[in-house]
Amino acid sequence: MPHRIIVLGAGYAGAIAAGRLAKRLRREDVAITLVNAEPDFVERVRMHQLATGQPLKPRPFSAMFAGTGVQLRIATVTAVDADRRTVTVDGEELGYDTLVYALGSRWNPQGVPGTAEHADELASRPGALRLRDRLARLDAGQPVVVVGGGLTGLEAATEIAEARPDLKVALAAHGALGDWLSDKGRAHLWKVTARLGITVHEHTAVTRVEHDAVVTADGRTIAAAVTVWTAGFAVHPIARASGLEVTDTGRIVVDGTMRSVSHPQVYAVGDAAFAMGAGDKPLRMSCATGTPMAWQAADAIAARLTGGKLPNTPLRYFNQCISLGRKEGLIQYVTADDRAVSAVLTGRLAAVYKELICKGAAWGVANPTLGLPSRRHPVTAEAAVTAGA
Repeated sequence: MPHRIIVLGAGYAGAIAAGRLAKRLRREDVAITLVNAEPDFVERVRMHQLATGQPLKPRPFSAMFAGTGVQLRIATVTAVDADRRTVTVDGEELGYDTLVYALGSRWNPQGVPGTAEHADELASRPGALRLRDRLARLDAGQPVVVVGGGLTGLEAATEIAEARPDLKVALAAHGALGDWLSDKGRAHLWKVTARLGITVHEHTAVTRVEHDAVVTADGRTIAAAVTVWTAGFAVHPIARASGLEVTDTGRIVVDGTMRSVSHPQVYAVGDAAFAMGAGDKPLRMSCATGTPMAWQAADAIAARLTGGKLPNTPLRYFNQCISLGRKEGLIQYVTADDRAVSAVLTGRLAAVYKELICKGAAWGVANPTLGLPSRRHPVTAEAAVTAGA
């Protein structure tokens, strides 16, 4: 009987893990099933572009994984039972020998009153499409407020302001604008936001969202015909209910090979996993984190199943890539543990750099078995038993 591998979620991390496993392992030895709710790949890093009416290239999974041996299951995951080694998808229970959990994250209203009722989100394609429709209906001069000064908030505010210069775009940041960046990086943000006419509200905590405004902790009311909420992400509660060891925020705790510290048959990658990086600091939720996590997990699974050598590649950062509309960008170079250094790349060249990064990430998903060595090692019975211990 082949070793059953189920991959839950086909975002960047899940799709890459499934493809890499298909290349590493002999097809007759494994049955790889990739479960995802949608039939095509969502470039989550481009949701701000979709929201402003820019068409995105369709990337159907049926074409991506054709001929790879990966079985696609378009379904919604409703439960994981790590003790029984089962997952439930659309009411059907499936057993596994190895599970890769890659269900990612979604937007986090953070319990702020009115957010769920009145705000829009960019953490999903349906959310981006709803926002696109709302923005398209706005007349010139109407206000748009983006709440959240992180990467998603910056990209959303600048993209909307560039695409719709007739709107009054504002950004509400909990701290200082770009406070995690270098001095050069922050200076460039101020330059771009000023040029695009974005009103920046620093040190502003939004405590309530209304249908036509946001209310701040200091009692101010900022008009908003549309409010875009980008203040953090949350993982799906399925992980917490699975029996796996999770953090207080529900992320699955894994070791350096992305293996669950409580259930050795389970690996977690992407936003849903809590892993330590350089400097013993937790890796942040990002595509830059999810992709190498997927490589690490797939290589570790293959090594354990075939009796090979475990990967020992430390996960580290090199830069943070921020698009500021289609014509501007900011590449902030960082230390291995993600602290900004003085060096930055800005302007049109930075925009091109970021675009190449996005295209490269999508290419890696769309071509899951290219660029890797051919299958060489069969799954051994002894290794398979040890891997699932």
